[in-house]
Amino acid sequence: MSASPLAELLRRHAADFGPVLPVDLNAADVTRLDFTAANPRLATADLRDTVAFDQLVQELLTAQQARIGVGGYLENRVIYRRSPGLFGDPAVPARSLHLGVDVWLPAGTPVLAPLAATVHSLADNDNFGDYGPTVILQHELEGVTFYSLYGHLSRAGFGDLQAGLPLEKGQAFATVGPWPENGDWPPHLHFQLMADLQGRRGDFPGVALPGERDYWAALCPDPNLVLQSRWLS
Repeated sequence: MSASPLAELLRRHAADFGPVLPVDLNAADVTRLDFTAANPRLATADLRDTVAFDQLVQELLTAQQARIGVGGYLENRVIYRRSPGLFGDPAVPARSLHLGVDVWLPAGTPVLAPLAATVHSLADNDNFGDYGPTVILQHELEGVTFYSLYGHLSRAGFGDLQAGLPLEKGQAFATVGPWPENGDWPPHLHFQLMADLQGRRGDFPGVALPGERDYWAALCPDPNLVLQSRWLS
């Protein structure tokens, strides 16, 4: 599969991006977390119980002597079975291909604009297993407009944001949310890139059908082109 035009643009500007979170994603205490069926710990986990799910995340981090977990881009995950109403009808193939990167770290961690931006739209997608508070930023490079999405945020300060608000590179505009307000997930940031929002505002699919991988990968290129974490190469 050839790289999308947006992916090539982002590669050319790799040195221009600031951090999305005020942490070093290449530090020794950062590790990859696997939420596919290949992880035996997920086979018996009660993922609908957020307390148990959060404990599982902490156990996975502890087992790898890590404080922060990352992963997810184009990962065929089993964790979406916790909210089948959002991710598919049990009678048809499930949407399980993750289109962003998740960074699992404490609630309250600031979220930063990696590049100068304008707030495109925001919404509190308040359903079990959904994004919870969500912000979409609009960016421009070489005359090309593209977007970044930040899901599972805190409601604290969320009401201060509005569409059209300009942000400087490195400016904190949100924080990682606690459950249940973050869509009822263990605290983490869902970070995703989009070449086209297809008319959407405050929301965008973060999970797709595995059979549509090529289509969605072209529309939503690898977030590690911005994050640049060794765990996501």
